[in-house]
Amino acid sequence: MANDFRYLPDTDQDQKDMLAALNISSVDALFADLPNEIRLQEPLAIPAAVPESILMKKMRELANKNKDANRYSLFLGAGTYDHYIPSVVDHVISRSEFYTAYTPYQAEASQGELQAIFEFQTMICELTGMDAANSSLYDGFTAIGEAATLAIRSTKRSKVVVSKGVHPQGREVLTTVSAGFGYAVDETKQDGDATDLQDLIEKVDQQTAAVIVQYPNFFGSVEDLAEIKAIAEAQKALFIVVANPLALALLESPGNLGADIVVGDTQPLGLAMSFGGPHCGYFAVKKKYVRKLPGRIVGQTVDKDGKRGFVLTLQTREQHIKREKATSNMSSNQALNALASAVFMSALGKEGIRQMAQLNIEKADYMARLLEEKGFSVNNQAPFFNEFVVELPFSVRQTNEKLLENRFIGGYDLEKEYGLRNHMLLAVTEQRTKEEIEAFVGVLEGMINDRLQ
Repeated sequence: MANDFRYLPDTDQDQKDMLAALNISSVDALFADLPNEIRLQEPLAIPAAVPESILMKKMRELANKNKDANRYSLFLGAGTYDHYIPSVVDHVISRSEFYTAYTPYQAEASQGELQAIFEFQTMICELTGMDAANSSLYDGFTAIGEAATLAIRSTKRSKVVVSKGVHPQGREVLTTVSAGFGYAVDETKQDGDATDLQDLIEKVDQQTAAVIVQYPNFFGSVEDLAEIKAIAEAQKALFIVVANPLALALLESPGNLGADIVVGDTQPLGLAMSFGGPHCGYFAVKKKYVRKLPGRIVGQTVDKDGKRGFVLTLQTREQHIKREKATSNMSSNQALNALASAVFMSALGKEGIRQMAQLNIEKADYMARLLEEKGFSVNNQAPFFNEFVVELPFSVRQTNEKLLENRFIGGYDLEKEYGLRNHMLLAVTEQRTKEEIEAFVGVLEGMINDRLQ
């Protein structure tokens, strides 16, 4: 019977031994200093312990209630995407020397980890067209806040201007970060599926530290970075681009279009959706800002014998230097997920990633054209990557419920954040087949026919 309960943290005898070692008579004595009015007076309302075999059966029953991308066709994106992940990714990151490693404090004992991070940084620089990248941040939204703070400190100005085409949750994080550092965040209007450039011109002034846009934006559309760069540059503001790294395999790199800072999330590059996380933020800059990067940078050097080695070149965090001199309070990174993205990019290679990105464009375009042929309105006027907005003759909630009945996970409702009633943001990655796309559109078409009858 003892084996059936091996998942419990301790036995009754364990508790007695610990109480004896502490020279107290009961667990309640541990909390004797807490006032009665804030102490729980009755047992927690949780079920009694059961044998492990019964517990596992119950957990499987609960898990099977999930509608996941392994059993349903997923057309939901909005920041987390269903992409192909080669099996080699999990194989490599599951090795104990990577899987159990934390941030390398002793560089000389962590050469493999440091090399993996160095390769990640190098590939991010190639994709973004920037000079340097750090060893990752928690996620893309965190990176947006860090980028804005870098711009504020570099320019000594008091506000940033952010496009409303930046992911709503990214803008929420930016607003939260700005409160702590005491600068303002001004949001631009949208002109359809792109940033309203006239509104941007009016809002960017001599107090603007940076202009922030997403590429492609939240609606999947490709913003005109050259135009936005010119507006930022006219007021000597920095240009921050939040970029989907998979899209950069085909799009002109932000660095070539004048970006000063490029940030984003590498979830599309080998990271499982996992119900929304963990993700991996990247942060790349032009050379002049390299010493202001948050987090850590791994560099390449040679040892005394001339052999190649890797070192922590910069680590601007308060645990190593005076708090007031730290460029960020970002204490750690996503080394394991950064490794996963590096393995993913290495496994597919340059051509493989380009082909994957091309499939995202072509399949999204095919679905958009098919919807238009069936009488639906697609809102995107600019070229789009793997997401687009479709207007429906019925509510998004009603649509998604019908889709779920037919084993589809539908798109994202744009009404709450953008006031676009009955507008759905659809994501079509390389994972979706022609048959799935046509069946999805068939469900929507069937809903119209049912209403007409």
